[in-house]
Amino acid sequence: MALLDLFTKRYAVRAYKPDEVEHEKLQLVLEAARLAPTAANRQAFKLIVIKTAGRHEELKQIYAKDWFVQPPYILGIALVKGADWERRGDQKTYGEVDVGIVFDHLVLEASELGLGTCWIGAFDPAAATRVLQLEPNWEPLAFTPLGYPADEKTRKIRKPLADLVVYR
Repeated sequence: MALLDLFTKRYAVRAYKPDEVEHEKLQLVLEAARLAPTAANRQAFKLIVIKTAGRHEELKQIYAKDWFVQPPYILGIALVKGADWERRGDQKTYGEVDVGIVFDHLVLEASELGLGTCWIGAFDPAAATRVLQLEPNWEPLAFTPLGYPADEKTRKIRKPLADLVVYR
């Protein structure tokens, strides 16, 4: 599939089938994340693979929507604080940028494989840390359900390119 076609195909899935995700597909999604570029190749992140079976109420402490726990997996990503690259001069750290790139690779590979995802940032970080027993220096930054879509693609509304690009 052409990359722009994949970008057009992908959407935020908010209803999932309970069907199992094949191990091979899960591994391909995780491999896409591993291959993502990060500043100075630090790879200062941890991918968290969460099986939802039997854990719905516990996992809904992280994000309370019913569809969050419908598929067989939830994937999370945490920044390993202090391990990310820091720019000299102003000490700007790039961990959050790196995590965004990594998670986008993961989401796009899932879409390529016919799986659905929905990038979630509006979760409870304290609950995520507690429920998932994260290390003290791991900062959870995003989650997504991972499974087969049970809904239809919604219309994407995007600003025109002319509103987003400035030439200087």
